[in-house]
Amino acid sequence: MIKKNTIQVMVGDIAVGGGAPIVVQSMTNTHTFNKKETVAQILELWQAGSEMVRITVNDEDSAKAVSDIKKELIDNGCNAPIVGDFHFNGHKLLQKYPDCAKSLDKYRINPGNVGRGSKRDEQFAEMIKFAIDYDKPVRIGVNWGSLDQDLLKQLMDDNGKLKNPLTSQAVMKETLIRSAIDSAKAAEKLGLANNKIIVSCKVSDVQDLIEVYTNLSKRCNYPLHLGLTEAGIGSKGIVSSAASMGYLLQHGIGDTIRISLTPEPEESRTKEVIVAQELLQTMGMRSFSPLVISCPGCGRTTSTYFQELAGEIQSYLRKTMPKWEKKYNDVESMTVAVMGCVVNGPGESKMANIGISLPGTGEVPVAPVYENGKKTVTLKGKSISEDFKGIIERYIENNYKKK
Repeated sequence: MIKKNTIQVMVGDIAVGGGAPIVVQSMTNTHTFNKKETVAQILELWQAGSEMVRITVNDEDSAKAVSDIKKELIDNGCNAPIVGDFHFNGHKLLQKYPDCAKSLDKYRINPGNVGRGSKRDEQFAEMIKFAIDYDKPVRIGVNWGSLDQDLLKQLMDDNGKLKNPLTSQAVMKETLIRSAIDSAKAAEKLGLANNKIIVSCKVSDVQDLIEVYTNLSKRCNYPLHLGLTEAGIGSKGIVSSAASMGYLLQHGIGDTIRISLTPEPEESRTKEVIVAQELLQTMGMRSFSPLVISCPGCGRTTSTYFQELAGEIQSYLRKTMPKWEKKYNDVESMTVAVMGCVVNGPGESKMANIGISLPGTGEVPVAPVYENGKKTVTLKGKSISEDFKGIIERYIENNYKKK
């Protein structure tokens, strides 16, 4: 994988593009004017590992709340850049509420709904002027569901005059790309530096996303924000996001990502952050937290104990990582194996930094532990989980350098 060389944009203290690590971001689903709920969710997303958080700024009450939200986040030690998501009325809100314009770290502008007809260019220019005046980067975020209808009609008309016209689907994809690039170039002409621009072209189909971003990356050098929009709920959203973005990332395309999952009822919003981190980590692009290697189970492992232990250890690693991160270097790259029987258990445990091979059905009820490929102890009894956590703690203390 060769990462495409893009311009680097600073969003707060976070570098996007230009060879910087791929940035994980997320978005709140609270009413922004509800400052308490919004601050709480941003903190939750940030603590889960979101390096940038986007909020909706869609009305006056929300715009008025932004500066207080930003102040409270700083008071809580949260330095994650906050991105304002504007549609339809962003030019009015930024003009009327300068504290909002100052407090946000980036503006997201959708060329498809920044304005209609003759007002489009004028209102787009107003948004860009605010970005220049307040020294803020901008994401030109085009979306399949809110495409610039004037540009689409123009390209459809031009296509109809061709001897061999393209399909309407192909013209729509070209409209997405043109809308993003033309808008970014227009922003530059208005005086916004090219190192203040990030672009995105979001669609909801895996193959369309791959095609659009592959084409887009060849035609511009702006940092690219990746996301499969309206990815869906549960496994569908995870699989489709990983399939599309995994392909693009493997080909060096993408500088910041969001996994746009529909949350299950009562499910934490942090799931999209965890999925994004795990996508990057399993591809070997970044490390965020020690990963658990565990087997799927079979007829040799009729007990659920190894499944429960694998889940418990993964949760423990994530929960304890902030403490380890402050004390030790590179703990996030550690792998921990939790295996369920003697077929692959010892081998996988030996290949991990530290691993435990639990007994399968009918096997001797003991669990050997391997550290750096060597068996160090055998656990048994009812305290295996707590004993293994203690061994992990000691392993980290003995194998990772203190900061």
